[in-house]
Amino acid sequence: MLLGLLMTGGVYAVLAPATAQETKADQELIDQGRELFLVGCSSCHGTNGEGVATNRTGYQFGPPLVGVGAAAVDFQVGTGRMPMARPAQQAPRKDRVYNDQETEALAAFVADLGPGPAIPDAADYSLDGLSEAEREEAIVRGGQIFLTNCTACHNYNGSGGAMPRGGYAPSLKGVDEKHIYEAMLTGPQAMDVFSNGNLSPEEKRDVIAYIKSIENTPEYGGFGLGGLGPVSEGLFAWLVGLGSLVGFAIWIAAHTTRSQKNKVEA
Repeated sequence: MLLGLLMTGGVYAVLAPATAQETKADQELIDQGRELFLVGCSSCHGTNGEGVATNRTGYQFGPPLVGVGAAAVDFQVGTGRMPMARPAQQAPRKDRVYNDQETEALAAFVADLGPGPAIPDAADYSLDGLSEAEREEAIVRGGQIFLTNCTACHNYNGSGGAMPRGGYAPSLKGVDEKHIYEAMLTGPQAMDVFSNGNLSPEEKRDVIAYIKSIENTPEYGGFGLGGLGPVSEGLFAWLVGLGSLVGFAIWIAAHTTRSQKNKVEA
């Protein structure tokens, strides 16, 4: 027993300095994140991430952040959705307010409030290291998942679309792979949460690979009209198609009237 205690104490003495140094660095990052949070986020989310609600209606300016994890913060802040200019049904994507280091600090502070999804590594959403055949297989699998779970909101080619109660599914074109992964992992705004229990990390990676593949796919049918499907296509048919037919019919009628008038005068 004495030998066991001596060995345990010796191992702890060897490892303790490095652990203490790492913890200090993490704590400094958390403290920096707290300072940024109190200035830019606490008015809506509370000083400790508990959320802020109005007294009259119970409407929340900002939801609680305890347990949302670092991935949610990295997505919302990294895409410029947070901080919001004003409370709304959905936060639009815009230019970022915080740089990468500040975003990391904010994510560390919120992650310290409670356990939640961590920021994914590049290996989680990258196809690096796979052969060409494996890449094609991943894209096919991702397309099947996307067409089954995502097209109802994001459209068949990721162009986005309208949703009830003022919400909308944003376009996925040009979005960073990490942010797509984080969106699936955390379910921002009206989006459902696809945790690792719903979609494995490999399946999320495959979905991202498919989304990126269709960004560069040419429009084999001609002008794509924004890829919005029957909405833009129907509008084009009414305005251009039927409009051209109506204009042509009016031209024929006017030309016929002039011809008959000239015959009568002659």
